[in-house]
Amino acid sequence: MRSLFHKTIGFCLLGVAVISCQDKEDPNYQYMPDMYESVGYETYGEYEVFENGQEAKLPVEGSVPRGWLPYDYENNAQGYEAAKANLNNPIPYTEDNLAEGRALYTIYCAVCHGDKGAGKGILVEREKILGVPSYDDAGRAITEGSVYHVMYYGINNMGSYAAQTTIKERWQIDHYVMSLKDKLEGKPEREFEEETEQPTQLLPSRADANLYDDAGDINSEQENQNNQTETQE
Repeated sequence: MRSLFHKTIGFCLLGVAVISCQDKEDPNYQYMPDMYESVGYETYGEYEVFENGQEAKLPVEGSVPRGWLPYDYENNAQGYEAAKANLNNPIPYTEDNLAEGRALYTIYCAVCHGDKGAGKGILVEREKILGVPSYDDAGRAITEGSVYHVMYYGINNMGSYAAQTTIKERWQIDHYVMSLKDKLEGKPEREFEEETEQPTQLLPSRADANLYDDAGDINSEQENQNNQTETQE
């Protein structure tokens, strides 16, 4: 019994010594090292184990990044008309959203469209740019959808603002543009809505709709310009 007791004490002390010397950064013995240390490949390296010999691959066709939804309206006349007719502002018309929209409009839009949206911005007054229409132009009859579409893609002399603004910011600007349109048309001021507790699912930020196309299949810039409408928001 005494011998068994001494052996037990000895094993316990040995176990404590082994554990105390263990390095957490060192996995000790690796019975299956490939499960611990994967083979590293350079992103654009050439390796026989991959199809076509290249490690870098395009995502599976039809897949989208987590938290991202594709913008379903194309950058052409048909896409513009579809957005104009069907796309609505998803964020509530609140005092805060309108105030943010006004601040952003002053930064990005007023220089051409003017503080009142009448197309008399400082660049127009100095004749640096011409043909900027008023928001109440009956021939264009802008809507929430058409305003957002033009901010997303740009049109004619106006470039895209998708890189400079977030999704929510563009919709906030959209609210303010439509409020300027109402004032120019003499309509009563729109009543504010209450902020909803449930978050609103917004459209995506700037992303290439032809993400999975080969470089040779992507329309050239000239072709895109030919598809643009003659409308200037």
